[in-house]
Amino acid sequence: MFENLTDRLEGVFKRLRGHGILTEENIQEAMGEVRMALLEADVNFKVAKDFVATVTRKAVGQEVAQSLAPGQQVIKVVHEELVALLGGNTELIRLDGRQPVTIMMAGLQGSGKTTTSGKLAKMLRDKGRRPYLVPADIYRPAAIEQLRILGERLDIPVHPSTGETKPVDICRQALAVAETKNYDTLIIDTAGRLHVDEALMNELKEIQSAIHLSEVLFVADAMTGQDAVTVADKFNQDLEITGVILTKMEGDARGGAALSIKNVTGKPIKFVGMGEGLDALEIFHPDRAASRILGMGDVLTLIEKAEAVVDQKKADKLAQKLKKSQFSLEDFLEQIQQIKKMGSLQQILGMIPGINKLKQLKDAPQPDEKELVKTEAIICSMTLKERRNHQIISSGRRQRIADGSGTTVMDVNRVLKSYTAMLKMMKKMRGKPGLVSGMKRRKLPKGLRK
Repeated sequence: MFENLTDRLEGVFKRLRGHGILTEENIQEAMGEVRMALLEADVNFKVAKDFVATVTRKAVGQEVAQSLAPGQQVIKVVHEELVALLGGNTELIRLDGRQPVTIMMAGLQGSGKTTTSGKLAKMLRDKGRRPYLVPADIYRPAAIEQLRILGERLDIPVHPSTGETKPVDICRQALAVAETKNYDTLIIDTAGRLHVDEALMNELKEIQSAIHLSEVLFVADAMTGQDAVTVADKFNQDLEITGVILTKMEGDARGGAALSIKNVTGKPIKFVGMGEGLDALEIFHPDRAASRILGMGDVLTLIEKAEAVVDQKKADKLAQKLKKSQFSLEDFLEQIQQIKKMGSLQQILGMIPGINKLKQLKDAPQPDEKELVKTEAIICSMTLKERRNHQIISSGRRQRIADGSGTTVMDVNRVLKSYTAMLKMMKKMRGKPGLVSGMKRRKLPKGLRK
């Protein structure tokens, strides 16, 4: 997501270096390229035109700030305008006021409403809420069953809807159950269609009239680009949505929907789906997204992801093992599994500032998810004794491990070689003040705290 746009913008800013003053001529030339980059990213034409006009007006004639190169000055202006374009401030769903909070998920068929309903329920449950999932899609085959299975996996209660009951009656009944059983958040998964039609809108309006809705969240597939923006605008006109959830943001989406939807509908993006896992739903932060687009990384999200998966007791235990050079293949496996919980390697690397410049180098190593999976399979094929003492792994054992993991002896040798090299490096680090002890959790500086 945003990768092509990031590459194009970095090229534009690179060419701006060397000018002492930001003149109208060099700014307009650069902004012409920025406009093309936005259009190629499937940004709405009017949105791209207005964005470029605003940046040009703010940048032309500005003297370069002391210690800042002209390209950096333009980036500062572009960053500010990108944040505004993406919504400005982070918008959270409203959980205060009248209880139970009722959230209706709306959107076209195939946008990911049902799965996103489960993801949102999990996120809220993890924050201490008591969600109740309500299947109100009586038309799509197995839609009710899909949400019921999701609820079972997450250990979250699901309303026992039936295909013979009208959606509006399902919602009324679910609200009564929630009030009785003290569930504080209703998440209603509504029906979708392949296109916007009158029957769909009338059904959603009926639900909206029958029960008080705290939030109406439009769920859109980011891969559909400007179609998602057009449909969101139509839903907003008929229903007055309160926010947007963009799904499949981890895919090849060019970013046009994310960059256009707030400007066109006036409604903020509240969440983004970043994968198929039930924990792959993130709060959308416009400033962090703008930083990623400009290749500045997203350190705060990286820290939050790490904190979410790292058990502090285990981290302290690991630090002690590193001090004593007792880091085993079992510990190595645990670290791989924790990294996988944070997302794909591509996503994690995308949050590191300056990584785009590194990737552009000729011999720069590229992240290979398959190698990580292969390494995990190889270690999992070892016995507990082998994981704890790699020195007992003879040639015969290596063949057995390769057969068990579906790899080759050469692959097993490569993993063991990497592991032993890492042990040597850790041995050199041992005793150097701050290197290992620094792995323990520290308080973030004030400006970086949540």
